Order: sequence, then structure tokens, then C-alpha cells
Amino acid sequence: MSNIALIIAGGSGNRMHQDIPKQFLTVNEKPVIVYTLEAFQNHPEIDAIAVVCIAGWEQVLRAYAKQFNITKLKHVIPGGENGQGSIRNGVYALEKEYDAKDLVLIHDAIRPMVSAEIISDNIRVALEKGNAITVIPCAEAMMQTEDGAVSVGSYPRDRLKRTQTPQAFHIGDICDLHRRALEAGITNSVASCTLKIEMGEQVYFSAGSEKNIKLTTVEDLDIFKALLAAKRADWLK
Repeated sequence: MSNIALIIAGGSGNRMHQDIPKQFLTVNEKPVIVYTLEAFQNHPEIDAIAVVCIAGWEQVLRAYAKQFNITKLKHVIPGGENGQGSIRNGVYALEKEYDAKDLVLIHDAIRPMVSAEIISDNIRVALEKGNAITVIPCAEAMMQTEDGAVSVGSYPRDRLKRTQTPQAFHIGDICDLHRRALEAGITNSVASCTLKIEMGEQVYFSAGSEKNIKLTTVEDLDIFKALLAAKRADWLK
């Protein structure tokens, strides 16, 4: 049985306000997407890597993979009209190459700090339960609001989880889910976990980390750089 990492790098990153897609921004002389690819390259349970890539950047991606020795990169797949479309393109392409029972770990290209422990637990839960969504506890008080400016209620945080990636599924199951979602007219679900819920199905949790950040804004890049510096300091001890 194979475990395939499906890296979603189909977006343009408008909230970052940079001239190139955020997954290709360079931090400490290495592109963000390469940090992400290396996490899966170096994980012994990952057999292959596929990337859903924004149009026009495929050759750049392949050049980086060669430069940084990402030998597990086997598939580069065109992006879709939105996140759901990109994931659908990715899983449909993998369905042609792999067994329905093989696992696909869907991961954001812009989560470069994903650890080996997170990947391992995602695989473990998915094999045990049928799917696995990486989550962390909700530490903050959660306020409800109608207009974004005022609140008259709160929501118990122990009933909430913050989702991350990877999110793992059997290839046959996730492809079937996407086909049924299209038939139901669902075309812009924000993540695989929400798509499962919208289709009336259960998801199971695996362990994430506060460090597994998503690089959405320039401030997130600052945090990423600080985490990299902290990691380097650990090695020096």
C-alpha cells in the first residue's frame, strides 16, 4: 500500500500582496514550497509526492525539485478554478496511477513547518479510521457575532478544533466524495474536511501543532522565519 503526499500549490496568494505566488517566495535562500516538499521527502512512510501547481510555475517547481533533491516528486498536476477544484484535479489524477485503497495526504504548500510526527499521526489515524484531519485545540475564547463588530454570545472552545493539513483519505473514497459533491452542486468548499461534513460524513482527528502554521500574510512569514531560527538554535546545543 502506498502513501502519496498531494501538495496543493495552485493558489496565487492575493493576501500576501507579493509579485510572485507565496509558495514560491524565498526564505533564507530556499523557496517556501521546498521546505514543504522536504518534510514529505524525508518521511520514511511517504512513497511519492504530487504537486498541484499554479499555471506557469511548473518548470520552476521541477527545477527546484532537482536542485533540492526532491526525488519523490512524481506528478505535477494543473491547478483548478479554486481550492476545491485544485484538490479535485489532484485526486482525480492520482486515481489513474494508484490503487483505490492507497492513502493520499492532502497538504497546503504554504504549511512548510509540518513535522514528521504530524505526518505519522495523520497516516496512523487514516489507516485506523478511514480518514484523518490534522487539528489543534482551540485555546482562545470564541465569540459569536452577526456583523463582525459586536458580540452577544460565546461558543464553548472545548467543542471546537482548529483544522490544519495534512488531511488523509483513501484515494477511492476522496474521489468518490468529489464526484458526489459535484452532482450535489457543491463547488467551493474551503477544505477536504468541510467537504466531508457538507456531504454528511464523519471526520477523525490526528494531532497537529501550533508550529504547523499557514503562510497567509506577511506577518506569517515573520513567524516562519522566527520558527526556523529557533529550530536552528536547537541544533546548535
